[in-house]
Amino acid sequence: MMMVRDDCLVECKIDDSDEEQINTPPPPPEFASKASTPKPPTPPAEQAPPTPTCSVSRDPKGINKHLKVEVSDVLSEPTAPHSTAAVWTVSVCGFERTRVWTYRCLTLLLAVPMAFVCGLSVAVLASLRVWFLVPCIQLSSLFIPCLRSLCLCAVDVVVSPFCVSLALCCSQIIITLTRKDKPESKDTV
Repeated sequence: MMMVRDDCLVECKIDDSDEEQINTPPPPPEFASKASTPKPPTPPAEQAPPTPTCSVSRDPKGINKHLKVEVSDVLSEPTAPHSTAAVWTVSVCGFERTRVWTYRCLTLLLAVPMAFVCGLSVAVLASLRVWFLVPCIQLSSLFIPCLRSLCLCAVDVVVSPFCVSLALCCSQIIITLTRKDKPESKDTV
């Protein structure tokens, strides 16, 4: 079990000025903080209006769900032979901080250039699609009927008469086979 130090805790101030004060007994000694005695409450000062935080999901489609790695996914110790609590705490802290700061440093170096390359690639592909591919497909769908009629005309005028003439010339050729022309086999029954 990992203990949280008192300096890591955050004090949450609640303004109950409209409601009557409830006297709560102090916590038992085993749950009491070892920090100094609490300060008397200060009167509420004028607070600036809270700035709205925009919780932007950086992965709204869940593309990188597999990258949510915790310490327990990588490091674990068996119950019998294990290191001291300090070693385990330092190891977990070292793992988390190394993971986070390495990611931050690499994104600092690579995020902007990769975003530029991805944006450039998408822009090039989009412009090629909009200004080249789609117009070619649309023009070909317009010209295909004209091209088809030209091809049919060329077949009717040139290819068809040539093939009919060749067929008439070759229709007079007769091939007959006689026994003489066939090679005889020695194993005739």
